[in-house]
Amino acid sequence: MAPTSPTVPPPSPENLNRSLRRNIEALEERRRAEAQAMTRQERVAEAITRFTGSMRFVYLHLALYGGWIVVNLGLIPRVPRFDPSFVVLAMVASVEAIFLSTFVLISQNRMGAASDKRADLDLQISLLTEHELTKLTQLVVAMADRLGVEAQKDPELREVERDIAPEVVLDEISARQGEYR
Repeated sequence: MAPTSPTVPPPSPENLNRSLRRNIEALEERRRAEAQAMTRQERVAEAITRFTGSMRFVYLHLALYGGWIVVNLGLIPRVPRFDPSFVVLAMVASVEAIFLSTFVLISQNRMGAASDKRADLDLQISLLTEHELTKLTQLVVAMADRLGVEAQKDPELREVERDIAPEVVLDEISARQGEYR
């Protein structure tokens, strides 16, 4: 069975409009600037987290811990056991887990802060879009009135014409969340 394709091929990158290209470049520049603004400690924590989240880290642990276990089970002749009760192995693994969880939390905090910034940007754009669409609706209704088109009879159109106050929406959401607790 042949793979299906869209009826219209997607536009090539050269065909992206200037606004979209500018937005992509602005986002890339922002990420570069944020990466350059990271402190040395943040860079180290990020590098450690990136490595510990890789398959190389898994393979390294399989080799190290697997070798440790095999040696201390006495499965390799003429290699002395150095941790026959595996107490040292348990301690090493516990300390490693403490540090790894700390590095993961540091990275999650950074990612959370970046996510909050993106959410704020999304909210600002949505509010701006809502305001612009409200103004456009008011303009179109005024044009319809001037042309004698009876657009005012539509009750939904009346609602769309009204600006939305974000603080009122947030207050309503908070009030309703309080009802469910």
